[in-house]
Amino acid sequence: MYKAFGLHIQSEIPLPELPNLPPASIQAPHSAEPIDLYIGYADLASQWASYSPTGAYINTPDTYMLRIEGLALFACKNGNRMEASPEPGADPDQLRLYLLGTCMGAILLQRKILPLHGSAIEIDGRAYAIVGHSGHGKSTLASALLQQGYRLLTDDVIPVSRDANGTFQVTPAYPQQKLWQESLDVFGMSTSEYRPLFERETKFAVPVTSSFVQDTLPLAGIFELVKADCKDLMLQETSRLERLSLLSRHTYRSSLLEGCGLTAWHFDITARLASQVDLYRIWRPMDQQTIHSLRELVLDRARSVSAAFSQ
Repeated sequence: MYKAFGLHIQSEIPLPELPNLPPASIQAPHSAEPIDLYIGYADLASQWASYSPTGAYINTPDTYMLRIEGLALFACKNGNRMEASPEPGADPDQLRLYLLGTCMGAILLQRKILPLHGSAIEIDGRAYAIVGHSGHGKSTLASALLQQGYRLLTDDVIPVSRDANGTFQVTPAYPQQKLWQESLDVFGMSTSEYRPLFERETKFAVPVTSSFVQDTLPLAGIFELVKADCKDLMLQETSRLERLSLLSRHTYRSSLLEGCGLTAWHFDITARLASQVDLYRIWRPMDQQTIHSLRELVLDRARSVSAAFSQ
């Protein structure tokens, strides 16, 4: 039994990255929270064949299936069930990467929770999302903030939803970062202390249990990191016209939206998000190490936001 992404999860497949629910939740089923998501093994071959697939995945309003050659068949159903049919010799670490990554993104979309691709950090009691394309420094910036005493809500998949008052919020995922070896080198962290995400991978699982937020927090801002041919860091608040495209390109697994029948929903929720939350773009030089200056730039902006909230 686990708690992650705001969901109570029962899993037949061990997920050591996720926080366990306390024993009382398991021993007292009548008072326990209902199960939101079941994860287990299943023989998916006949179901996969019934769709007569022409590619690596199938996507309908209630079912998403994915085939990774040499690893497994995966199925995500109705936002409450995730199944895996591993091939013989499948790497369990790599299997969990897909369960907690692509498959969890599909489950969140099926539940109409917006998954953004990036990291989210707690600063002054509010969540700030850091988005950007792969290799542009999202997790490295998040790690730099953690080293200054700030806390992590999620790395890789950011679950964004609206509460009863219409306020956008970020729900914690699980206490782990995924950092490339170059990022570890920046902070003087030895790769021998951490487990590669899977065999022969140069990206490492970095536990951050002591720096993890377990509470849902209001989303106060989104920073997009962009590597560019420039000499200095530049921060600019994005215009209203740019915000929808920014949120669209950083929606995790946005290619699933059409098949799920969620295109209109996605436009509505991102338009509301764009009107309520400040979005910023930060250009960073491609050939300079600017992580410490970048951290201070984000903190200065977050402090300004905090000051505005307190007025």
